[in-house]
Amino acid sequence: MGSMKDQLVSRGAALRGTRIGRSFELLHRVEALEAELQECRQLNLRVAELTDLVTELLVPIAQRDQEKLDELLERYHARL
Repeated sequence: MGSMKDQLVSRGAALRGTRIGRSFELLHRVEALEAELQECRQLNLRVAELTDLVTELLVPIAQRDQEKLDELLERYHARL
């Protein structure tokens, strides 16, 4: 015997339009939105990391500090 959710899935067509069916559809939509939100959070974190990296690289370039630039690039490549 499956879980309540499994039982609802197996009876999905029969439940459409009912209160239980609408509740199940909303639950499914919320789960999908939560997954998309998590993906967006991961992408935003990656953008922030890349922004930090660019900022770190621009300062030594602007100051013509080749030693610092080489060190930062080496550290970045090590993290990949």
